Amino acid sequence: MSDISSAVVFRWLAAGDAGVLDAFDELLHPDAVIHAPAGLSTTSADEEKAVWRIALAAMPDLRHDVQEVVVDGDVEMARVVVTGTLTASFGGVEGTGRSFRIDQAVITHLRDGRVVEAWEIAAPAWVADDTVVSPRCSKPWVRVTMAPLSGERTFCVMEPSRPRAS
Repeated sequence: MSDISSAVVFRWLAAGDAGVLDAFDELLHPDAVIHAPAGLSTTSADEEKAVWRIALAAMPDLRHDVQEVVVDGDVEMARVVVTGTLTASFGGVEGTGRSFRIDQAVITHLRDGRVVEAWEIAAPAWVADDTVVSPRCSKPWVRVTMAPLSGERTFCVMEPSRPRAS
């Protein structure tokens, strides 16, 4: 996509970072399902706003730098670099005051130009410590092992669901 700022996923993350959560009403369906790691999944736009409020309180300098967006019909996929300083606990990670940088993939399914379902794929435990113990996962979570240049990492992600009927 040549102008990533026009993508719904870009505008959603930018609005969240800016704390303009009322913009979610135009960007997310009221019953949008957001699959996120660390128990942060939501099943409505209002729940998603609540998670963002907590996130911004824990990480006042939270930023999602969208690197690229790929669009295929009603699907947008973004590669994102997330940065911030964890000043309070969030998503099961203790607030340490340390700055962090994690890579994230966000896959969105759109209906009527708004997110109806999304998957946020990241490993927030990496924020807490450079050493991650291989987790045990239980449904609906599945274990994923990645081997980036920095070494093999294993984490749990939400098991993909079938796309919702329009």
